Amino acid sequence: MAPHLEEITPRNVEAAFGIRVRPDQRHAVEPVERSLAEAYVHPAGVAWPRLILDGSRPVGFLMAFLGIDWYGDGSVRRSGLWRLNIAAEEQGRGYGRFAVAAVGAEIRRRGGSDLYVTWHPGPDGPEEFYLRLGFRKTGETSGGQVVGLLGLGEDGSA
Repeated sequence: MAPHLEEITPRNVEAAFGIRVRPDQRHAVEPVERSLAEAYVHPAGVAWPRLILDGSRPVGFLMAFLGIDWYGDGSVRRSGLWRLNIAAEEQGRGYGRFAVAAVGAEIRRRGGSDLYVTWHPGPDGPEEFYLRLGFRKTGETSGGQVVGLLGLGEDGSA
């Protein structure tokens, strides 16, 4: 079956909580529970949390940010991938690539043309994954993380 996204609901929230990355990745991404708590406290429409399923099997979690006030002063609004948690046993099967494409498609559907992401720097972070997908470093940092940018095509792809 092809992977797909589901909105987080009372019916599937426990499945979302069960998504765990590899132990060596835990320092680089927040757990799903924290992401959902952050989604709850942001204004409606800013956070876009989704469960990634392959058939009925939960394989990951993503959370996008949509039109977030990047500098906190209203001068710049950006959209992108906020969190990506692929279950340890499901990594390397294309679900991360699917997640990035899905966020890109949603941003494009809303009229955006750029997809931002931040990542933990260093040899143990996901930098190579994002660079392989076409992200380029902007030269900025956010909260000590590298900021990457991917321009979106008409169909939401790079």
